[in-house]
Amino acid sequence: MNKKKVFNQKVFVINNLICKEIRCLKKHVQDNRSILIESLKIVQKYYGWVSDNSMIFLSEILKIPVSEIESVATFYSQIFRNPVGRYVIKFCDSVVCYITGYKKIKKTLEKKLCIKCGETTTDNNFTLLPICCLGACDKGPVLMINNKTYFHLNKSSILKILDSLK
Repeated sequence: MNKKKVFNQKVFVINNLICKEIRCLKKHVQDNRSILIESLKIVQKYYGWVSDNSMIFLSEILKIPVSEIESVATFYSQIFRNPVGRYVIKFCDSVVCYITGYKKIKKTLEKKLCIKCGETTTDNNFTLLPICCLGACDKGPVLMINNKTYFHLNKSSILKILDSLK
């Protein structure tokens, strides 16, 4: 069963699975700050992103000020503070990927999806985000869609990948 809490006149549904997972983590630590990132990832796993109300909930359960949670959540690029699409496309815009042609990849993605970086398609299927490195410099240009990484990309391979996701 889910519990409902009211924060700032909005209802935030607290999934019991979230509570259970975070309580399980808390059993193994003395300082709840050590499980903050994992707790943010748990919330994101269930809701797709970390809302203001979910941070208030985490503040209550972890006994950490919301301001500290916000600073951690906004520091890490893998924690989404706004709703994202079903497929989050992160393309590498590092110097190495620049040299190997990431600009063509970016242009192809923006044209095919009809969005710019930082935007989500109107059907909420795709969000396009730049990321400074995906750790595959020898295989650039590179992009990651959700948890799958694609290497040695070109216009044709990108279009094929996107068509497979629709």
